[in-house]
Amino acid sequence: MTTIELHTTIKAPVEKVFDLSRNIDFHMLSASQTHEKAIAGITTGLIGYGETVTWRGRHFGLFLKHTSKIVAWEHSKKFTDIMIEGHFKYFAHQHFFEKKDGHTLMRDILKYKVPFGPFGQLFNVLFLKRHLTKFIQYRNLALKELLENKKPLPN
Repeated sequence: MTTIELHTTIKAPVEKVFDLSRNIDFHMLSASQTHEKAIAGITTGLIGYGETVTWRGRHFGLFLKHTSKIVAWEHSKKFTDIMIEGHFKYFAHQHFFEKKDGHTLMRDILKYKVPFGPFGQLFNVLFLKRHLTKFIQYRNLALKELLENKKPLPN
């Protein structure tokens, strides 16, 4: 199992960071480099507990689908989405939010298992872990910039 943990400090109220983190429209905007599009389940607005979303995006030159479900939830504190259909053997993304010194500390913990035995592991070490880390870092930076500059979410 591979684990990626990222910490992002944002000068914004925890409730705003929490809501933007689960905003489908924002995710599509922040993941435009991979042409991410919500194609089933919740496809716009805020996703909540028990709801699903199916994403279609271009990664490593291929259009791939990934369906996630929100399986854990504590409003403005944390939520967890897990893959229920996709290309991983296991995929869970935990999102934590904490008020700290007038800021919000956002913590992402991504855990996943790749298929294809040693070939999958080699691909993970050479390419996938770095790709996923950069993908989440880019999203977090977009979230930080949007909230700290108090820009409205583009339509």
